[in-house]
Amino acid sequence: MLFGGEIPWTGLITIFLIIIIVAIFARGVVIIQPYEQGLQIRLGRYIGRMNPGFRWVVPLITVVKKLDLRTEVMDVPRQEVITKDNSPTNVDAIVYVRVIDPEKAYFEVTNYRAATVALAQTSLRGIIGDMELDEILYNRDIINTRLRDILDRETDAWGVKVERVEIKEVDPVGAVKQAMTEQTAAERERRAAILRADGEKRAAILRSEGHRQSIILEAEGERQSKILRAEGERMSRILQAQGEAQGLRILSVGARPLDKRAITVLSLDALKQMAEGQATKIIFPFELSSVVKQAAEYLGATVEAPEVPEGVELPPEDILGEIPGRDVVKTVEEAVKSIETDVDVDVQMKPRDLLDKEE
Repeated sequence: MLFGGEIPWTGLITIFLIIIIVAIFARGVVIIQPYEQGLQIRLGRYIGRMNPGFRWVVPLITVVKKLDLRTEVMDVPRQEVITKDNSPTNVDAIVYVRVIDPEKAYFEVTNYRAATVALAQTSLRGIIGDMELDEILYNRDIINTRLRDILDRETDAWGVKVERVEIKEVDPVGAVKQAMTEQTAAERERRAAILRADGEKRAAILRSEGHRQSIILEAEGERQSKILRAEGERMSRILQAQGEAQGLRILSVGARPLDKRAITVLSLDALKQMAEGQATKIIFPFELSSVVKQAAEYLGATVEAPEVPEGVELPPEDILGEIPGRDVVKTVEEAVKSIETDVDVDVQMKPRDLLDKEE
């Protein structure tokens, strides 16, 4: 009876068998992730690869090994290495690997991760031992490249690709580090001394160059000033000569219409101005006889004054009294005053044509 009674033994056995079948079927279900590759092994025999996705294998007799195909980071443990110059140094590194052949990575080596790390340790020890400490500190790229080539060549048989190797730290031991510190300090002092000397040299060069430029500019300025002064003096002389020439032309034009009386008045006026000075000597720069003769003719006298050569000084007062015509000379000042008055009136009253007729 199915309801209201006990389940028969046959039904229980059927349910049990169904559960067992479902469990066995589920045991054969395999899910491969996108970044994985499965290896199917049945009864000790390699069947083939399994691509990502839902897969089912014969349960109980089939084993599936999953290998991660992504790049893995492996840390190479820190180890003490003796360099070529006998400097103990602690070195560690990081290795980036990726499985490219799952069959080789599983069947050719027991554990490719451990094998790669051990190989990296021994290879790194050999590379560091062939180099000096300074080369290790300054040439990490060379060490990385050499270690990567060695590991990639050796792990190729395991189906593993070494993509990159990086030296993480190079740490010399205490005594070596102290010596390096002192060496660095000495090197920095040497560079500082060189920089100071170079700065002083450049400063001296710049000072010398500045002094030279200053001298050049000063000489150039002096030359320009001399040129400008000479040019100014030349222009001054030219303008002065032009002014004098222009004055002479104006004087000649103005003196042309003057008659003899006007010329006589001007001459006597110059003589008057010379007589008013404080000098004890009287110099006549023109012919004295002409002046005396003209004055005498104007006054109606017939006394002829003695001729005095041009540039000849007159004798003292006691000797001058013995010269004939001295009375005429004494009356020069009064004659000049009367002539100026007559000439001014005559010139202002008479036109030019009447003056010409009188001459």
